[in-house]
Amino acid sequence: MFYDDLSEYAYLDNDSFIDRESGFYGLWYRPVYTRLNIGWLEAGRRHSTGAVPTAFVEKLKAVQQVQWMNVCLGVHKCDLCPEGVAPEGNGEVRIPGEPGIAYAAPFLITHYITAHDYCPPQAFIDAVLSVDVDAWAATRWPDVPFPWVSDGAERMLE
Repeated sequence: MFYDDLSEYAYLDNDSFIDRESGFYGLWYRPVYTRLNIGWLEAGRRHSTGAVPTAFVEKLKAVQQVQWMNVCLGVHKCDLCPEGVAPEGNGEVRIPGEPGIAYAAPFLITHYITAHDYCPPQAFIDAVLSVDVDAWAATRWPDVPFPWVSDGAERMLE
């Protein structure tokens, strides 16, 4: 599935965080921020390439260790890789940007960066580098062990 970088995300109306340990939905909410697409690549479609800072890749991997969002029942195989060796992904990641903005990327984004030389927009790189994973405790949702739920989010499920 291809979307231009920085185009408005419209795939799902709501966002949901999943508890990585149990695999059950923990928080389903209506976002109050604008979601911008990052890293939705597809074979035959051009994407930006180039070197990215190692610290950025490491921070993005750290975020993906604690954030598991919008997990779907089906999986998406990287169609940039040869058949039979393509990794699969079935979720997304959110990175807070400037106020009112969150970046929406497929979970395969780290693969695209490391295996296919994808270079995301600088605004996304800067946003990832500014994430403080340790400070992402959801204090407004004390029963939900997930990082970064924006202020004003409307909880959909109890």
